[in-house]
Amino acid sequence: MIRRILLVLLTLLLALPLFAGGELEEPESGSDAALEGTPEDPRLYQPGKLTVATGEPVYPPWMMDDNPAGGEGFENGMIYALAEELGFDREDVIWVRQTFDQGIAPGDKPYDFNIQQYSVTEARREFVDFSIVYYKPEKAVVALPDSNISNARTFADLQDARWGATIGTTDLDYIENIIGVDDVAVFNDQVGTFQGLLGGQIDATVISLPTALFTTAVQVPDATIAAILPHDPNDQGHGLVFKKGNPIVDWINKGLEAIIADGVIADLTSKYLIGDDSIPEITE
Repeated sequence: MIRRILLVLLTLLLALPLFAGGELEEPESGSDAALEGTPEDPRLYQPGKLTVATGEPVYPPWMMDDNPAGGEGFENGMIYALAEELGFDREDVIWVRQTFDQGIAPGDKPYDFNIQQYSVTEARREFVDFSIVYYKPEKAVVALPDSNISNARTFADLQDARWGATIGTTDLDYIENIIGVDDVAVFNDQVGTFQGLLGGQIDATVISLPTALFTTAVQVPDATIAAILPHDPNDQGHGLVFKKGNPIVDWINKGLEAIIADGVIADLTSKYLIGDDSIPEITE
């Protein structure tokens, strides 16, 4: 009996360090909270690094020479300015590649956010989170100069053509829902879309005006910009894409707001996304 009492007392004594004032002690977590909003934020995919996804490949004028780390282009120039605003050194920006569709698919992401001209739409918000809008481009019709589409001046004129667009893009949505075309050829990427145009499979496509300006001047000089189109009411503009529920969105938004206020976006727009006033506009 004495041995049993001693054993119970020993068990209670060994358990005493786990309690303080009758309550179980909790591990300290204040140090993690203090790091939030800094480059060592524990909520980052890799604390100490800003891990950014983009396309494979990337296209001018958004990024030049298929080299995100080069910093030449509108979007990667913006990312390096954002990283500096958030406190990261240039070498702490890590680039990874994903397809366009992977970026807006639901689920975990092997990065902090994705940038590749993602249009913010309510339909996409069901699966991913977006930053604030950092740029809203106009849409443009791209066609071959000898195509009838080059003389189009109304939506009715545009409907009488063979259209194509890249899968998963708001460009495809625009052709179907705004122009009102039922049968649109779908291509896996932008290169495929332009190959379809040059090969005579389609008469025209729709892409953002900055992309159209560079593409028709440098990449596909046989094509021309036939017209500028009205903004898509369902397309709020370009935003960064995050995994749904990512807790760093507010912090990144503060950084974006700061570089917008500092004129960074305006300067990058002037450098890389210059328009052409001579292109006709279609408004109805």
